Amino acid sequence: MRRSFALALALLFALPAAAHARDATITSFDGTQIVLSFHPSPGGGKAPTILEGHGWAGSRETNPEAASDEALGNVGVGALRKAGFNVLTWDSRGFGSSGGTVTVDAPDKEARDVMALIDWLAQQPEAQLDKAGDPRVGMTGVSYAGGIELTTAALDKRIDAIAPIIAWHSLTSSLYKEETVKGGWATGLTTVGIPGSKGRLDPHILSAFTSGAATGKLSEEDRAWFASRGPGDLVWQIKVPTFVVQGTADTLFTLKEAITNFEIARISGVPAKMMWFCGGHGVCLTGSGPKGHVEAAVVAWLKRYVAGDTSVDTGPGFEWLADDAQWRSTPDYPVPPGAPVTASGKGTLVLNPLDAVSGTIASAGRAVNAVNVPVTAERAAQIVGEPTLTLTYSGTGIGTHVFAQLVDEKRQVVVGNQATPIPVTLDGQPHTISRPLEAIAASAPAGAKYTLQLIGGTQLYGPVRGAANITFSRIDLSLPTVGAAAISGGANVLAPTRTCLSKRKFSLRVRGANPRVTVDGKRVKVRKGRATIDLRGKPRGTVKVKVTVKRKGKTVRETRTYKTCAPKTKR
Repeated sequence: MRRSFALALALLFALPAAAHARDATITSFDGTQIVLSFHPSPGGGKAPTILEGHGWAGSRETNPEAASDEALGNVGVGALRKAGFNVLTWDSRGFGSSGGTVTVDAPDKEARDVMALIDWLAQQPEAQLDKAGDPRVGMTGVSYAGGIELTTAALDKRIDAIAPIIAWHSLTSSLYKEETVKGGWATGLTTVGIPGSKGRLDPHILSAFTSGAATGKLSEEDRAWFASRGPGDLVWQIKVPTFVVQGTADTLFTLKEAITNFEIARISGVPAKMMWFCGGHGVCLTGSGPKGHVEAAVVAWLKRYVAGDTSVDTGPGFEWLADDAQWRSTPDYPVPPGAPVTASGKGTLVLNPLDAVSGTIASAGRAVNAVNVPVTAERAAQIVGEPTLTLTYSGTGIGTHVFAQLVDEKRQVVVGNQATPIPVTLDGQPHTISRPLEAIAASAPAGAKYTLQLIGGTQLYGPVRGAANITFSRIDLSLPTVGAAAISGGANVLAPTRTCLSKRKFSLRVRGANPRVTVDGKRVKVRKGRATIDLRGKPRGTVKVKVTVKRKGKTVRETRTYKTCAPKTKR
């Protein structure tokens, strides 16, 4: 090395001390008070920011080191901060410490609250700005938080990228599929929503619950109200990179909700990615795979499209975890098709309102009273996507729906925990109806046995609503598979985020007159020939130290680069 002014460097890099987390209350457009917590990035200075909301009936995360939740797919505040982001959390309108009435992520209420949060963020000294009033900002979060991401991203162009997790496309297609209320979830959501909001729920929520529990139907007024909550057609207005993450075991917001949002994003031409993991609103019964994969994928997406790090690989366009707990991928969805697994049958189903219904409010289960159709995978196959069911039938009596589910005979579980309502007309005349079933992801070895069940009720939706006799003269099922050449072999698994936080501290000895020391352009004080620089809490990376002194009437300059997370201090 050159005569470095005889610098005895023990560098502890001096950046400004990291700012502390803080709470604030803002006034939204209509005077509603919204309470937030702001968690600056651990490195200090300016950084892009991630807005992360909370689930239904919940409240904001106040722990700056909060861990990720594997079962729900939620990425913790701690992981986001370690990746170099500020994180802003808040109590949604009507929940936690915020004021107002819960209106279920409405475009004209909760979305405008988020716009006010972004206005506040733009004034914070730690916020990286694209321009005045426009912070560099992304959004992620699960369930209720995912819904507000999709709605707000359509309306506020300051949002740079989103990663909604276990969210929905439409509350009518998710909670009122085929015009029958998902009664199990409606009961659960209302039960926690009333105390969670301290009773501050819009009246339509309770009205819909009451009529749904009694009849399985919604009034036209309630149906229109839920349809207006979004995001629905607003997704067509989203023009920023969108990463949708959904749970194969999610029976509240099923894979179909993510498929719809993802396909709109693709048609709109924005960067888009979809991932299916085993979790969400439901119970994973078949294995959740390696830990940290969802977290790593979401962080990578946000680093690429919010932080603008073009070196980050966001992985393939579609990744899924099948029921063998193995990750697989294709460049896009829909997947290149293979030969479908098919089955046919017939039978008679007697609907009896006194029958006990199978499953739980969150998962379908094998039913005793059912028309059963055996299904065999003659060859090994990856079953991915929406099966197609065609029924030719006639029936008499009272009733509006039957339900279809696929039982895995080896595991003795309903695939994906999913049951799909199929509307029927019971006028004694022959009818044919064809419907897609809820999407699934199953790894079927050669000879795998399944059973298609047609049943009268499931606890996912409610009791058997009617008494009838239905004869199915033909039942045809087709299960979609992936072309073998299209599967990437499960190799595209991102490593979990493990960004270190520096513990380095150095004393820099400077010999010469008029010393000047800067760290990444910021000046550090020199006292009695030493500059003390604190690097602790800074994420993995490099920093540049520049030293300028006068020696024998000449100006001498030196620049050195140091790793923030190097195992040992260089001397």
